[in-house]
Amino acid sequence: MPFSNFGLEEKILRAIKKVGYTQPTLVQIAAIPKVMAGNDVIAIAQTGTGKTAAFVLPILNRLSEVAKGGKIPGTRVMILAPTRELAIQIVDNIESYGRHLAIRVAAIYGGVDEISQIKALRKGVHIVVATPGRLIDIIERHKIDLSAIQTLVLDEADRMLHMGFLPDIETIIETLPRRRQTLMFSATFPKEVESLAKRFQHQPKTVQIGKRSEAADTVDQSVYEVPPHLKSALLIELLKDPRFERVLVFVRMKDGANRLTDILKSARVNVAKLHSSRTQEQREKALQNFKDGKTQVLVATDIVARGIDIDGVTHVINYDFPVNPEDYIHRIGRTGRAEHAGEALSFVPKGDLNLLGMTELHIGQRLARKRLRGFDHFAKTPAKDANMQPAKKDWRKRTREMEAKKSAKNLPHKKPTGGRTTRSAPKKSASRRKKP
Repeated sequence: MPFSNFGLEEKILRAIKKVGYTQPTLVQIAAIPKVMAGNDVIAIAQTGTGKTAAFVLPILNRLSEVAKGGKIPGTRVMILAPTRELAIQIVDNIESYGRHLAIRVAAIYGGVDEISQIKALRKGVHIVVATPGRLIDIIERHKIDLSAIQTLVLDEADRMLHMGFLPDIETIIETLPRRRQTLMFSATFPKEVESLAKRFQHQPKTVQIGKRSEAADTVDQSVYEVPPHLKSALLIELLKDPRFERVLVFVRMKDGANRLTDILKSARVNVAKLHSSRTQEQREKALQNFKDGKTQVLVATDIVARGIDIDGVTHVINYDFPVNPEDYIHRIGRTGRAEHAGEALSFVPKGDLNLLGMTELHIGQRLARKRLRGFDHFAKTPAKDANMQPAKKDWRKRTREMEAKKSAKNLPHKKPTGGRTTRSAPKKSASRRKKP
């Protein structure tokens, strides 16, 4: 089925052809006609299946039809995204698909100076792509007019709820016209999103490709049951394989990302890190270098687990296993995109085996177990590496040495007394004293 069957504008068809799209994906085939018909839509599909184009293309088509009758009045479309990176990516897609259209788009997100963003709004934009926090700030300062909004899109709605954006989403929706089209797109659809849909959508049409909690079938998934102190050494060993060309490594915390990045650098791995404490310039540079293939490994928190499209990611490694099964699905979805094969590896210490079991139950499959000699729970002698933490035997030895030094420090000291040194006689214990 060609894209021309949707009735899209010829200028849009030319643009997507230049991007390299030849045939629509299943979610695009199912969702685009419903969005073009003006329905509220809930779309659930695996990551990497083209959900962004499924709502952007019909939105651009509608705006182009309005433009035929003259100037497009006001801001007509609001797209909310959970992270700056996803907001920037959506803007890039809009500009690519609408390169032959006179449609203006602005990105509103935190971490950068808001002056340039406000200037863009003053010039007039037809589509605003925003993260909730910065948008709320601009709304409260009366720097944006949302009275003409016709379409609201919540991209990665489940992630926004997990990140605690519900109060902000409610505040934003209160400022929008009641008569509007509301679209929700995500790879997973938990009960929280279903409740949100019932509150903010009117008789939505549901598009579901595959199971609601299904991992991408283009990704080969496996698990290494590895002790915590051997995880960095195992990662370094795996990265020696030339097949690991572009590797995205997920950790839970920012401090963990910093430590692991330092370890990999000391092992001469070309690595960058990406988390919320990095400046926007640092984040953009790290992501772009990884996309361009200048960096082999990108160590990141879940900030890039949702919606970020990076071509050619050969491997996703869960260095820290995710607590939430939905996060697992989104993480591994960064590889195996656009029907290309990918591989996802998870490092699971004994303490995380319960999380692994929950995830396997959630996705309905048991993940393959792999072993690498010297890096598992069954290893008699852990593999040695300069960047590894000491094995338990070494810690016990060090503890004994430290206790011995501490005891030596507590021995009675010789005190100078008129040039001569004497040591006080040890006190006799009460049990040895002679009775009078």
